[in-house]
Amino acid sequence: GKPISDCSGIDVPDLVMTLRWHAEACDKLYDQLSPSGPGKVGMVVREPVGVVGAVLPWNYPLMMAGWKIGPILAAGNTCVVKPAEQTSMSTIRIAELAVEAGVPDGVVNVVHGDKEAVNAILRHPDVAAVSFVGSTPVARHVYETACAAGKRVQALGGAKNHAVVLPDADLDAAADALIGAAYGSAGERCMAISAVVAVGEAGDAIVSRLAARARALDVGPGQRDGVEMGPLITADHAERVSGYIEAGEREGASVVLDGRGLRVDGHEGGHFVGPTLFDHVRRDMSIYRDEIFGPVLVVVRADTEADAIGIVNDSPYGNGTAIFTRSGAAARRFANQIQVGMVGVNVPIPVPMAFFSFGGWKGSLFGDLHVHGPDGVRFYTRTKVITARWPEQRDAVSLSMPTMK
Repeated sequence: GKPISDCSGIDVPDLVMTLRWHAEACDKLYDQLSPSGPGKVGMVVREPVGVVGAVLPWNYPLMMAGWKIGPILAAGNTCVVKPAEQTSMSTIRIAELAVEAGVPDGVVNVVHGDKEAVNAILRHPDVAAVSFVGSTPVARHVYETACAAGKRVQALGGAKNHAVVLPDADLDAAADALIGAAYGSAGERCMAISAVVAVGEAGDAIVSRLAARARALDVGPGQRDGVEMGPLITADHAERVSGYIEAGEREGASVVLDGRGLRVDGHEGGHFVGPTLFDHVRRDMSIYRDEIFGPVLVVVRADTEADAIGIVNDSPYGNGTAIFTRSGAAARRFANQIQVGMVGVNVPIPVPMAFFSFGGWKGSLFGDLHVHGPDGVRFYTRTKVITARWPEQRDAVSLSMPTMK
């Protein structure tokens, strides 16, 4: 779904930023030292966990590789990276560049395969930790399997990201932002906005603006100049997305824009699904419940701001969300009450910079720590507490705790 401009404008720069930040962080991973009484000192040191297994998704192969390899190496570990079968060449190129840069053999390793290769990583006795990004069902399997094997695990799952639009929002600016958030990369990203909660009078106004902008998108082969949305990753996935559009229509949602049957001249065999927009969607519909991972945006109506917050919080996912409003008070209420890991205020895709950490809540994350940044350092290291004392004279025999003296 990504045009080449998305690769050069997002994938590559984010890879570089992440690697640079973690490289600069290497000499700033300080330990802790504290006096612990007369003649005693306590130290907390962080040590590498060892070998880390990293399983990547196909949608942002360079960026995801950076999110794993950067903090893994900065914390002093080695890694075994398993790229997605559809986009493995990107990871191979990163490994080649690592060798050219002087990274020792055996530090960055790449293995190929499907679920058999993944399960081998999850169960291998030499792998100490596993980091995964993918769908929620697979993330749950990764988490449960690797935990059962005694490993540290972070498994990022799927999402159904909501954007709340209040009546006081700049609706033109909101529509511009939501078009990019919903249809960028053909919706094939875990931070895509796939549900808009339109509050009160914002409903009809935001739908009409979204429809006009979605119709104007240039859909075509990703390498062509000016293309804004490319084909889906595989024919099977395009068929799956089209099946959801059919289900939404069958279940009674209003089809504002139907992307099925799109044909691109000269690329009639391409896996194209055009921008699709549904209105008056109910929360029991499959197009609302499920992560479609395609260019399908649904609009749910809400009477009040409180109702909108309730809708977002009722979702089993909690990856990212956004609110569009001119009210600072409304933005603060939303940010404080929402049960989602990453929140944007007039920012449709609140992906943190490398020096923060990326991760959701609920069914969007299995594990305790988020990806890259400070949480990444914590995940890829383990703490050791050292207590030392140098007595000035010999101690008498005592059955009390020596650190309590």
